[in-house]
Amino acid sequence: MRGKLLDTNAVIALQRGDPALVALLNDTDEWFLNAVVLGELYYGAYRSQRVAENLAVVDRWSVQVEVLPVDSVTARVFGEVHRQLRAKGRPIPENDIWIAATALQYQLEVVSQDDHFREVAGLSLVRW
Repeated sequence: MRGKLLDTNAVIALQRGDPALVALLNDTDEWFLNAVVLGELYYGAYRSQRVAENLAVVDRWSVQVEVLPVDSVTARVFGEVHRQLRAKGRPIPENDIWIAATALQYQLEVVSQDDHFREVAGLSLVRW
């Protein structure tokens, strides 16, 4: 199976033990986060009522799962994807463009409940 890049909502669902997502990932050889998703998870932890506890959870994720960097190649893909979406009149949140760009760069499927990823040409979206 192709590797999977988890969106933030997938990580949260996985932390909650969503059985459909757990089954999907059990059949996946490799799955990853990117730096943007990790940032969103840290933001959520800092906004929570249990900051220290939630930061510890994100810290564990950051060392247990390979976190793909956002680099100059990702930035170039981001620019092209952003341009394509704007030309189609179908914008999506910028953080999700970074996630899509990372998935395209590394030829990964995005695991997310967000249908707007379908607007990105060439991107494979996996919902659970």
